[in-house]
Amino acid sequence: MLTQEVATVRKTALYDEHVALGARVVEFAGWAMPMFYDGIVSEHRRVRSTAGLFDVSHMGEFLVSGTDALHALEKLTTNRLASLAEGRVQYSAMCYENGGFVDDLLIYAMPGHYMLVVNAANRDKDLEWIRTNLTGDVVVDDVSEETGLIALQGPASEGVLAELTTADLSGLRYYHWTKTEIAGRETTLSRTGYTGEDGFEIYCDPKDSRSIWGAVLDEGAAVHVEPVGLGARDTLRLEMGYSLYGSEMDASRIPPEAGLMWVTKLSKGDFIGRDAIVRRMDEGINERIVGFELTGRGVPRLGHRILVGDDEVGHVTSGTFSPSLQRGIGLGYVRSDVTGELSVDIRGNHIEAHTVSLPFYREGSVRRSR
Repeated sequence: MLTQEVATVRKTALYDEHVALGARVVEFAGWAMPMFYDGIVSEHRRVRSTAGLFDVSHMGEFLVSGTDALHALEKLTTNRLASLAEGRVQYSAMCYENGGFVDDLLIYAMPGHYMLVVNAANRDKDLEWIRTNLTGDVVVDDVSEETGLIALQGPASEGVLAELTTADLSGLRYYHWTKTEIAGRETTLSRTGYTGEDGFEIYCDPKDSRSIWGAVLDEGAAVHVEPVGLGARDTLRLEMGYSLYGSEMDASRIPPEAGLMWVTKLSKGDFIGRDAIVRRMDEGINERIVGFELTGRGVPRLGHRILVGDDEVGHVTSGTFSPSLQRGIGLGYVRSDVTGELSVDIRGNHIEAHTVSLPFYREGSVRRSR
């Protein structure tokens, strides 16, 4: 039930569905969103075992067109956009002049234009930044209000969705998209996601969201496809070591600190923030993001101190008890010279931990099949 404190926030087209399913609805980025239905752990395990259905219609979508769109977006984003062929999707970021993150985003190469998908909390800020910094023959349209977004994630996703579309899903590669009907409704379908499992994101007219949502749940009932809230979405992404804006990324952090140089192509030429990033790298990066696992009992949380001995060397940015690994895991910024054994200060107790290579969870279906 939606609490009184969030009764006036924005609602997606699926809000009534969430309430009818008994979701615990909370305010998130100005939206009334389901945190969980039956429970975060059970929903997390559902995605890992069969598939779960997410409402992510709060995300922002912008269309960028015009003869100078490619050149303008190359200047605005960190990844190399010129190599992105039509039908493909790219993960990228936007930076301020000082190299700090404006946001991370997805870019879809479409016929005659690009679609940018940005974080819900940053939608207004991102739109202003983009419009301020694009030059030449470029048009930016905010189509967020006209776009619903549903994500089906898990190893059973393809089998379920294949019964609702005529598209050859086996031929749709990871980080590619196609236009197709799902349950008789026009959609843009991409093989993308934020969970580490095989899955799809379905862009549609909001008025079609309920039909598609219901059809997927009905078709997936035989393999126990269930709705999943934001709580499990966060634990799933954390098991994969995926960064989250506002936690691992913000205006004070730059790509080499955040471990995102793989989407920051310095060799492509000038882009906003490039000079500052190069300068900071030349000076030396003092802190970097690391993944760690607790070897003792406890759950790391945002802001907990990371220690070597009694010396504070960093802080936790994201932490949870991993349902898949059955131990506490987290991401955090630490001094660049720190490796190996650590401890995390959890309510005055120093819980032993050690750094690990990411991802934490290595059995996701997207890694096996794509």
